[in-house]
Amino acid sequence: MHCRFRARRTKVLSRFGRSCTLGTFVDNATYLADKEYCVHEQVIEQAAPGVNTDRRSATLTLVAIASAVAVAHILTNGRYGFHRDELQTLSDARHMDWGFVAYPPFTPFVERISLRLFGLSLVGLRMFSVLAQAVVMVVSGLMAFELGGGCLAQVTAAVAVGLAPLALFEGTEFQYTTFDYLWWVLVAYFVIRMLKSDDSRWCLAIGATIGMGFMTKYTMGFFVAGIVAGLLLTSARRHGASQWFWMGVALAFVICLPNLLWQLRHDFISLDFLQHIHKRDVGEGRAEGFFKYQFWVCTNLFSAPLWIAGLVAFFRNPRYRMLGWMYVIPFLLFAISKARFYYLGAAYPALLAMGAVAGERWINSLSRGLRRAVEGVFFAGLLACGIYFSAIIVPWASSGRLKQFALENNGDLREEIGWDELVKEIARVRDSLPSEQRQSAGVVVGNYGEAGAIEMLGPAYQLPPPISLTNSAWLRGYPTPQPSTLIMLGWSREQVQEAFTSCRVAGRNGNAAGVKNEESKYHADIFVCGPPRLTWPEFWRENQRFG
Repeated sequence: MHCRFRARRTKVLSRFGRSCTLGTFVDNATYLADKEYCVHEQVIEQAAPGVNTDRRSATLTLVAIASAVAVAHILTNGRYGFHRDELQTLSDARHMDWGFVAYPPFTPFVERISLRLFGLSLVGLRMFSVLAQAVVMVVSGLMAFELGGGCLAQVTAAVAVGLAPLALFEGTEFQYTTFDYLWWVLVAYFVIRMLKSDDSRWCLAIGATIGMGFMTKYTMGFFVAGIVAGLLLTSARRHGASQWFWMGVALAFVICLPNLLWQLRHDFISLDFLQHIHKRDVGEGRAEGFFKYQFWVCTNLFSAPLWIAGLVAFFRNPRYRMLGWMYVIPFLLFAISKARFYYLGAAYPALLAMGAVAGERWINSLSRGLRRAVEGVFFAGLLACGIYFSAIIVPWASSGRLKQFALENNGDLREEIGWDELVKEIARVRDSLPSEQRQSAGVVVGNYGEAGAIEMLGPAYQLPPPISLTNSAWLRGYPTPQPSTLIMLGWSREQVQEAFTSCRVAGRNGNAAGVKNEESKYHADIFVCGPPRLTWPEFWRENQRFG
């Protein structure tokens, strides 16, 4: 029914059985569901006594679910060792700047705080990742609430998001993708609040979060493209004409400005990095399976009906149609550009929230027996998929068959094995040198994982800082004075013989567990060499690496 009435006040409206939501009440007892559609309901002048209690109970349930997942991560995150990506972030955290070659500065900044609070601790290192994913779960439930869902919809949204393989992974390691995930979800939540309240002041929160997103990962630009398209293609365009919208844009720009200036000073080196990485990913087949993994990793396979229903429901609802475009546009851009599948993962919580609301409304139309059967089958399937993937992703066991199963199926866990042994072997090679060489020895590494391991774990063995040509380490330059004896790690025999003088094999890079990972498989030989054949400045200019 089409209608136009001026809102008088906001109260709590009981809708769809026992589910409750905040609604806008209008003259002649009509609830304004969106700009074009109205649903007749009875006006409740005072909120029912149990409504606020039910809302608090639902929110506490969301917090309890997120806390349980967080505790599971905290108890298991110390099982193995550092991931090579974490070691790079730790190294960059020791050299804080407004930008880094591989990413903006937010993630190393958070890790700098973690180092101050917890020291070099695996659990402490990953604590902020765990907290970020807990917030994502709670906010996913709150999105369902704002979209009209009751307790069932809110819990469903939170559980479906929390049991997605990608979300489980983001809580097990400290990665910039973890915080990128958080910012996308918060932006979607703030957009829902803006569209529901028709209050453009939410643009400030949206702008601030977008700014933080750009300070975390540049793929936020793809989400912004979806937001702009959603504004232009729907009735939400009226918010784009508001002064609050432009204030939000200005706020995002101000937050990003330090990193933009850093990029200007370094000739936008991150663009070169991103082009190199994208070409590598496509060439090595890392961009394959984009469509399959939207179902298999970005979301829990059993939640597919939910997020598909959520996407349809967004497009069918004039008020919230903008959220549909906020998924479709990034999806198309990522698919066309052959991006990695997980880049889109953070777009699904909003779809799952809307799908949970639609599912709750549908299930409430069924008989009690059928409703219980459908709920039981759905949650059993969701939990079964979650348990299976958690056995691969979460380091539940420190030994035995469960650990072996995880290591066989999870390459990221394999990359956490052997760093302590590597550093110990480098120290052994150093100690085996004659005293005159030992005094002038340096350690040249081939990738950022090795650089981070030497820098973070090497001081326990009195090793010198690493000499690295990869990413931001290349910008920091080579040491002065230059060492005359070089311990070479992460270089092939052909590479060291071509670039350095007097090379010989002096050690082996491996691990006692016999796990095959990048280090043990591809960088097994450790060499001792003389200086580069070129002068150090020439050598440095010609050997910049991205990884």
